[in-house]
Amino acid sequence: MNLIVFGATGQVGQHLIQQAIWKGYHVKAFGRNVFSLPLEHEHLEKIKGSVFDSNEIQQALKGCDAVLSVLGGAIDGLDKTRSLGVKHIVEQMQIVSIKRIIVLGGWGILDADEHTLLMETEQYPEEFLPVGQEHRLAFETLKHSNTDWTFICSPTIINAGPTCKYKVSRNKPPQTTDPQINAGDLAHFMLEELERNTYVKQKVGISN
Repeated sequence: MNLIVFGATGQVGQHLIQQAIWKGYHVKAFGRNVFSLPLEHEHLEKIKGSVFDSNEIQQALKGCDAVLSVLGGAIDGLDKTRSLGVKHIVEQMQIVSIKRIIVLGGWGILDADEHTLLMETEQYPEEFLPVGQEHRLAFETLKHSNTDWTFICSPTIINAGPTCKYKVSRNKPPQTTDPQINAGDLAHFMLEELERNTYVKQKVGISN
């Protein structure tokens, strides 16, 4: 399988690349500073580009079977990498006829109840509302696209390797007293979902 990873230089992106290569996939790593990645491998192709440039995205997508997006950025709401990045990626996927995409988003997009998102509750930390809105816009882009998407809603991410011990829950947060997740476990779950297609066109909560 030929994969492309957007947000390749972030902590989750680097775990994704390593684990995908271990699985024998060919990986395209896309990003502005992608040549800073220390990893070199015959199955790794580094592509310098911007998620704000549709032509660069389209060229990078050619020959890929699936897309993994772990785009990050500032949490003040001024950084539009998440929302516009996913929008541009989805637009170009439709042009080059790629259907499968798995996107890493935020905890606030999970359901508190049938009518309310976690980010809409009084308990949700106010400082995370701006980045939560960015995740929400990315989710809405996916929901209204014709792609086979999965939206993974992550709590606090710990820069640590995979334990392969985590909980997942469809639409709602998993039962946990301290929601957090290792970057390596996020990568592990994303690749597992890519192979199993258990949560196509759904959002998923995850926590160690």
